[in-house]
Amino acid sequence: MPEQNSVYFAGDLFNHKDLTGNLLLAEAIERESSGRYVCVLPQHLEQSTSRSIDIRNNDLSKIVSADLILVNFDGTELDSGTVIEFLFAKALDVPAVILRSDFRSAGDQERGDPWNLMCSGYPRTGKLTLNAMAWYQEAWGKGGGTAAVLERFYSKLSKAIITEFDNVYNEPSLIDSQQMLRNVYEWGLRFPGNGFSDLFT
Repeated sequence: MPEQNSVYFAGDLFNHKDLTGNLLLAEAIERESSGRYVCVLPQHLEQSTSRSIDIRNNDLSKIVSADLILVNFDGTELDSGTVIEFLFAKALDVPAVILRSDFRSAGDQERGDPWNLMCSGYPRTGKLTLNAMAWYQEAWGKGGGTAAVLERFYSKLSKAIITEFDNVYNEPSLIDSQQMLRNVYEWGLRFPGNGFSDLFT
């Protein structure tokens, strides 16, 4: 059985397109990687309370335990919660892949990434930018009905993401000693406050 690496999905989950798209992509990644990458979807996390701080803590705790994070940077404006999750992962040196499938222009970089420049340039971070409309039309043009179109689209997308996962996962960590590892994670558990560290005791 292959080694399994957990992947936290950071991105929107507020409507039926987000929810089903996350699920289809997660299943495709797991299938195309032969189980090497197992996805953690926040929409599947059980919330025992309606308190928003508990939802935040629960989501951040999954980043602490993740091997990688997939960050959805679609939209003309980035989702603020996704940006926080991305930067929290970077503070812990968790490898990340940024996915932007939105063909619309965005951000404040004239010749750089199509998102806010403050989210660019971090180590152990891969980027996959594509025109989802073009990829969809290619898949749809080959016919075969909805299931076949989705299979082709998500198979191609997941394979591209898996390549980026492999690349960033094999980059050396910035954490070069056990003491640094302890210090980084002790601070990572402490600074969110509001009971976050209690989840790990």
